[in-house]
Amino acid sequence: MNPGILAIDIGGTGLKAAVVSEAGRMLSERLRVPTPHPCPPGRMLAVLAELVRPLPAYDRIAIGFPGVVRDGRVVTAPHLDTRLWQGYELAAALSGVLGGHPARMVNDADMQGYALIRASGLELVVTLGTGMGTALYRDGELMPHMELSQHPFRKDRTYDDYLGSEALARIGRKRWNRRLGKALEMLRTLLNPDRVFLAGGNARLVGDDHPAWVHVSAGGTGMEGGAHLWRAPGPRRAARKR
Repeated sequence: MNPGILAIDIGGTGLKAAVVSEAGRMLSERLRVPTPHPCPPGRMLAVLAELVRPLPAYDRIAIGFPGVVRDGRVVTAPHLDTRLWQGYELAAALSGVLGGHPARMVNDADMQGYALIRASGLELVVTLGTGMGTALYRDGELMPHMELSQHPFRKDRTYDDYLGSEALARIGRKRWNRRLGKALEMLRTLLNPDRVFLAGGNARLVGDDHPAWVHVSAGGTGMEGGAHLWRAPGPRRAARKR
């Protein structure tokens, strides 16, 4: 059997890793540790290196990062402190500490969405966790990432403020679901997607009365989506140890 793909899902609350096949099938258990705070790049590298140590062989790395990324470099990191991360070449750095295997990195919602979409029409993925992430696809092709989570939603509050874990804990599940419904209607007006997929750690709390164009995935899909980074050509440049 060929070595698998190491999929790493970086979140504001947890760091997850597993080895998957080229088809996205899990080849190992999914490991998870809490995200340390504060979490500068050096601390992140050390924690991830320890996290993946027990996993089986892999020869490529796929990384989902909670912010805007460009060519393996972090542009924003709203849940990890952008001041610590801006401009950091995380794909290359992880490649270096994990044996020099080539690494590709996209936004975490972008990576998770690859495991959910049907690759037909315009599809929006919304992840619900520490904050709210989004990814948009047209006929299976990932569109340029829009950081909608940081866009004002109501008054001076962003989608992150309105629907993130802190808001959920403060207002409770019922009110949070009402907010989610309003946000989805606004996103539908803005983008007119054929279907919307809800995923992430808090998707399990979504009520049953959502419209037919909304599909809920309560299970973790970030790992499986990592395989797609190595199927798709384009701007996701592989980073190797320098």
